[in-house]
Amino acid sequence: MRRAVWIFHYALVSVAAIPTESLEGRVTTTEQATSVFLDAARGASTPRAPIWLMRQAGRYLPEYRALKERHSFWEMCRTPEIAAEVTLQPLRRFPMDAAIIFSDIMTPLPPMGVPVDFAPGPTIREPVRTADDVARLAVPPGAEIAPFVADAIRLAREQSPVPVIGFAGAPLTVAGYAVQGAGSADYADFRTWLRREPLVAHDLLDKLAAVTAAYLREQIAAGAEAVQLFDSWAGIHDRRTYATFGMPYARRVLDELAGAGVPRIYLAVGASHLYPQIARLPAEVVSVDWRQPLDVSRAALPGKVMQGNLDPTVLLADEEAVVAAGRQVLVDGLGGPHIFNLGHGVLPGTPPANVARLVDLVHEYPRDTGKAED
Repeated sequence: MRRAVWIFHYALVSVAAIPTESLEGRVTTTEQATSVFLDAARGASTPRAPIWLMRQAGRYLPEYRALKERHSFWEMCRTPEIAAEVTLQPLRRFPMDAAIIFSDIMTPLPPMGVPVDFAPGPTIREPVRTADDVARLAVPPGAEIAPFVADAIRLAREQSPVPVIGFAGAPLTVAGYAVQGAGSADYADFRTWLRREPLVAHDLLDKLAAVTAAYLREQIAAGAEAVQLFDSWAGIHDRRTYATFGMPYARRVLDELAGAGVPRIYLAVGASHLYPQIARLPAEVVSVDWRQPLDVSRAALPGKVMQGNLDPTVLLADEEAVVAAGRQVLVDGLGGPHIFNLGHGVLPGTPPANVARLVDLVHEYPRDTGKAED
């Protein structure tokens, strides 16, 4: 306990020494309330597409790397002052239309009784695989799951000129890590386990859904103005498996946020074969990857706001490629509400100058006349 207190004190002292540029005064509360991001997320066809990027705060920024040299990943996530600082870093460089709180989808697992290490990706030394393992998992009240995330959201909201997005991992994706024990290209152990232990799987997913819904409600209460449910690995499953183990639990989480007054975003990577099911989820926005154009995805997801879908590797190329690919995404996004984003997260080697150019491109592109000009 004494060591934990020392680490927390050290983190606070270190954060106090971070040179920061105030964001206050960049926009007023009224302007934030009429955010182009929130308008689009609620279904309005905005004059231009809002833009934010998954992992817009992270390893591609030198200011983030400077913090990472002094603090472990978990320390950064669990110290509200550091998490808020990392959340705000990209806003000082780029006029993004939303910020996403700095955290990780593994955050709810430790309070459930599943320790997680990062080396550098998430590693679970004792995977959850038996009925006894699942029975031992706690389902803590929302306020006890990750109070530091709620505190970070409050701190970020105080300075952010744009809405702050909260997030969590979807039950199926978090279960994949918990059972597999680490990230994987195909999650073969997890997919096999679903078939060998379907009853245990449902018990695990039930607990994860309860914790995830409570965790997101706490984020909303702390000031998150939208939430995203990351079902990052849903696309590795076939339709029947997703219908049995994925969709019902994602629906339960999203249903429990109904009436909270914030847009709900659902992301599933490599999941176009699941769009007929995803279209029935109670999410206002669906974030799609780069594998098919937005206009094709829009037709498969009627009534949903499209978010996406630039291939993250484009940002590793030259400016000409960034502009050409970014403009094509903007054209594909015409025909309904569109929030510009990547198909997945910003890659570590991305030049910040390319992000700046992309943001300018999106802000300058008029959606009402863009199609005629292109």
